[in-house]
Amino acid sequence: MPRWTNWAREQSCSPSAIERPASLDELREVVARTAAAGKRVRASASGHSFTDIALTDDIMVRLDRLRAPLGFDAETGRFKVEAGIVLGELNRLLDEHGVAFANLGDIDRQTIAGSVSTGTHGTGERFQNVSAQIVGFELVTADGSVVEIDESEPELLRAARVGLGALGIIYSVTIATVPAFTLHRVDNPKPLDETLSRLDELNAANDHFEFYVFPYTDVALCRESKRTSEPPAPRHPALVYAQEVMLENWGGQILALAGRHFPSRVPRISRLAASGVGRSTKIDRSYKVFASERRIRFTEMEYAVPREHAREAFERVLRVAERPELAVGYPIEVRFVAADDSYLSPSYERDTCYIAVHQDRKMEWEPYFRAVEDVLRELGARPHWGKRHFRTAEELRELYPRWDDFQAARRRLDPGGVFTNAYTDRVLGPVEPG
Repeated sequence: MPRWTNWAREQSCSPSAIERPASLDELREVVARTAAAGKRVRASASGHSFTDIALTDDIMVRLDRLRAPLGFDAETGRFKVEAGIVLGELNRLLDEHGVAFANLGDIDRQTIAGSVSTGTHGTGERFQNVSAQIVGFELVTADGSVVEIDESEPELLRAARVGLGALGIIYSVTIATVPAFTLHRVDNPKPLDETLSRLDELNAANDHFEFYVFPYTDVALCRESKRTSEPPAPRHPALVYAQEVMLENWGGQILALAGRHFPSRVPRISRLAASGVGRSTKIDRSYKVFASERRIRFTEMEYAVPREHAREAFERVLRVAERPELAVGYPIEVRFVAADDSYLSPSYERDTCYIAVHQDRKMEWEPYFRAVEDVLRELGARPHWGKRHFRTAEELRELYPRWDDFQAARRRLDPGGVFTNAYTDRVLGPVEPG
């Protein structure tokens, strides 16, 4: 039997078949055939989720052969593309047409379908997540029919934007792009206390702001990006390789291995890692600045808290991360995103601070992640759908005001539960009868 494993090499399954349709008609045939046989189907995207969202024992659909552009309207800036395209490839394609996403995450290896389905967000307090930039979908439903979703039916669009693969298989998306732009990014360590006291100021002064903090240190590694009229000034490839691959990935891997084998020395290792980061700048097209190389395989949990609780939430997480018995040698990452109206978006109707925690995937990560989840629960925190968490549908229902509206869309598009698996059963519950 075929076997599928995610990027972090922690989630795997053996589907009865892995299908790779090369056209809309082939995708429709696969889905209809699967449903008629009484089996379930899941799309696996690129495997950059840390959860079991894609796992199935039945039919897995890979969209990697569906990545062609389908149309560009120069007047509106709207770009239609097949949903299996990887973000890195899509970004280059958009740039050739003089347009870009307004905001992106820091990984460009996901497919656009997987990215929007799990609520990938990036950072920038005046900018919404990637899903909010999608204004149209073509969705293949259980009987093999194609449902077109756009602004003419806004309620269904809000359900589909962060759909967890539970409404159907996304064949295409239409993106509301902006004119291509250049970012001037400065990476600069600052005292942690100063950074926390200036959060509002730093967010207001930058288009995109985020920071990282290693436990046991008093330094915030700040990343400040502003749109600029300066021409792109890409660094020499050798310099990029030296910093982003050798230093940040190889160096990080060495420190991670040291922490794995000598957990009592993690505080010293964290201080060493923080002290080795200096000031650097990058001026380039937006998509080249947003994206970072990630070659260290770790596991991750991320929570979205109301923006007004950002400092309190971070300080609670830091106190957990510094418990000696947890041996946390990975940084805490803090980002900021504007509110949106997607029913299952962690940023639904509230400006949001995202706090991500990481751990070596071969170390004991669950006690750390559970402790972080516990201290954030009372702040109304919502989990990132593509990252680890321990919440169930019963709890999650209380966090999303339009939960029932999403479930109504689910009943309408997948009444037979064709697009379900153990993950959707856990976080959404079974498809409820009408």
